[in-house]
Amino acid sequence: MVKNLRIDDFDYPLPDERIAKHPLALRDSCKLLVRRADGSISDGVFSELPQILPADSMLVYNNTRVINARLRFRKPEGALIEIFCLEPVSPRDYAQSFASNGHCSWICFVGNSKKWKQGQLILRLDVKGYQVDFRADRVGREANASVIEFSWDVPELTFADIIEAAGEIPIPPYLNRSTEASDASDYQTVYSHIDGSVAAPTAGLHFTPRVLDEISDRGIPRRELTLHVGAGTFQPVKSDEIGEHMMHSEFIAVSRSLIDELASTDRRVIAVGTTSVRTLESLYHLGCRAAQGLPVDELPQWYPYDSDHPQLSVADALKALLDRFEGDTFVASTRVIIAPGYRYRIVKGIVTNFHQPRSTLLLLVSAFTGGGNEWRSVYDHALDGGYRFLSYGDACLFIGE
Repeated sequence: MVKNLRIDDFDYPLPDERIAKHPLALRDSCKLLVRRADGSISDGVFSELPQILPADSMLVYNNTRVINARLRFRKPEGALIEIFCLEPVSPRDYAQSFASNGHCSWICFVGNSKKWKQGQLILRLDVKGYQVDFRADRVGREANASVIEFSWDVPELTFADIIEAAGEIPIPPYLNRSTEASDASDYQTVYSHIDGSVAAPTAGLHFTPRVLDEISDRGIPRRELTLHVGAGTFQPVKSDEIGEHMMHSEFIAVSRSLIDELASTDRRVIAVGTTSVRTLESLYHLGCRAAQGLPVDELPQWYPYDSDHPQLSVADALKALLDRFEGDTFVASTRVIIAPGYRYRIVKGIVTNFHQPRSTLLLLVSAFTGGGNEWRSVYDHALDGGYRFLSYGDACLFIGE
């Protein structure tokens, strides 16, 4: 049973010196480990990716953009209060929230919360030539987070304008350093343009315009989708068995045209990053739910493993999903956990980084490589070969059958 898998079986020693604290100066000069379906492993450079990808590939990547989600307010008596924006509440739609004029509400983590029991926090800013009083009020609770109402006294400015000026890029906690000016560009993919993530889809950080152009020159289609990465991506599995781990919910948005293309393509779908994997595989299962007459606004964590899952073809599942919504874009959220025992439906290859021990991302990789200990040969090779790990580290390409 998938739920009985022990997280201890997905642990490995990762010395701190192997965690890349900064990216390489040239994004596409990082190492690229290639693991093929027959288990063979080879070493290369990321700039060679266009030539390594199978000719019949379709590359799908996540166009989300990391927002300046970390906000720092100071109380009049001096206490520093850190507010970390997670997801919008009112308006709930990301685009509408960022376009808000005057006020909006978000679910947030609050640091040094004990020092902020009541009252309003105010941060005075200079934004696009306006002097702004940016205010934060705690108006409710949501699980282990707070609901914060933000307001500002210059209605000409949007919330996107405000946080761009007030906040900072929230780099991963395992880097064990403060955000630096270079992170504002280093921690964004070159194709990011949809605001909403609090962490980067880091497999995409290796791409450069040159690599993307060369992929297109080979006749390999490039497509994009959106998954806004939440803070839960850094949450390790703390339970002994993964069945006790609660997955975080993440927003996805996929165009009708891409869903239609995925339903009929003969191309090998190569997902850039685990976020693209989660989105693509979620589409299949949401289509199955559509065929069953079940809600398709959120994919529950364990649905892919349910005994009454209809096990449709990809074409039939995606057609059922297309029949359930109107407009040009399908929007939902996903809590899916992909772990050994999972059967991949859409994704035939993954461009990714090297992930933390005991993480759900490592479970996802293990599921793609066969579900046994095959992932260990990849990680042992990377550790022995001097690869750099985690967000700013080197890359890996898994090619399936």
